[in-house]
Amino acid sequence: MVPAVFVVLWSSAFIAAVIGTDAAPPLLLTFSRFAVAGVLLAVIALVSRSPWPRGRLLLHVVVVGLLMQAVQFGAFYTAIGAGLPGGVVALIQGFNPVLIALLAGMFLGERITGRQWLGFVIGGGGVLLAVGGALHFSASAIVLSFVGLLGLSVGTVYQKRFTPGVDVRSSTAVHFLASAPVIGILTLALEDPEVTDWGAFGGSLAWIVLVNSVGTFLLLNFMLKKQAASRVGTPFFLTPAVTALLAWLIIGQTLSLSAIVGLVLGGVGVLLAARR
Repeated sequence: MVPAVFVVLWSSAFIAAVIGTDAAPPLLLTFSRFAVAGVLLAVIALVSRSPWPRGRLLLHVVVVGLLMQAVQFGAFYTAIGAGLPGGVVALIQGFNPVLIALLAGMFLGERITGRQWLGFVIGGGGVLLAVGGALHFSASAIVLSFVGLLGLSVGTVYQKRFTPGVDVRSSTAVHFLASAPVIGILTLALEDPEVTDWGAFGGSLAWIVLVNSVGTFLLLNFMLKKQAASRVGTPFFLTPAVTALLAWLIIGQTLSLSAIVGLVLGGVGVLLAARR
């Protein structure tokens, strides 16, 4: 149940990002997300008396935050702001399970079974089919998307290796608060931080903060504490197809046959990859 909810909430972020980057520069949206979500989660952690990481553990938590937040979303949002469709970014992110499995095998000693690899192959085929059609994009935006993918995958494995026992509330707050200044400096240096549509910006920011920043990352950290890193990554195979479905429901984009087939294949891949 938790992975299914996670996939839907995670996929909705791409729709919100498309709306938000139409109303403001991408790094400004990213900075606003981190700043608001960081303060909100810090308050939640303080009220609930969550233990905060200290010393070397705090440094590891900061590294995880910079990888999974600053690198991933700074790159993804900039790619979307450059015109790359959210579905294509989701397509590239859909290869996260394979990259996580490779890294987990190398650095965490996790054994990947033949059935799981079959699931990866089938799920990867679903990813390729999930978002199709004639697309126009820039090479730099594609590169940025793969940089974001690398940040997510390396951050996931790093978190599983070095911060497995941290409290999800305080650690996620640290992730956002450590990433906000980095992105803030970048938006001042590289962008003209001006909002052109406050209604769309505020709506997308509220959704991204409350649902995607707080909800999904608490779920992700919870799953990382309960499951192997390679198994946590498998639901990402469903992201492209679910993103396409949400795009059809929310902003009226037609759901293609390839997206439907990709959704089915992705589901089969997840079922196989998630089994021991």
